[in-house]
Amino acid sequence: MDISCDELKAKLDSGNDNIVIDVRETWEYEEFNINADNIPLGDLSQAFEKYENNKENEIILHCKSGGRSGVAQQLMKEAGFKNVKNLTGGMLAWQEKFGNG
Repeated sequence: MDISCDELKAKLDSGNDNIVIDVRETWEYEEFNINADNIPLGDLSQAFEKYENNKENEIILHCKSGGRSGVAQQLMKEAGFKNVKNLTGGMLAWQEKFGNG
């Protein structure tokens, strides 16, 4: 299941507690981010325990273009997370739509 930039922006603007994980490398995150948790894809499986109590909650994943977060989505589903969404187009689409601000 995917989520669009507009849907994610609306969720972030709502002020609700959203679980958003950026699976890009740290240097990519430092260049531009939307204040998501930064857990590089290679480290994600070790971080599952942090989200153990959120297996039923919506978790939104993103990367630069959607590829790595698609892999992350599959890994999380296999680990029993039920409502994992991938940001369509990743940060490239986000920046194209909303800029860096």
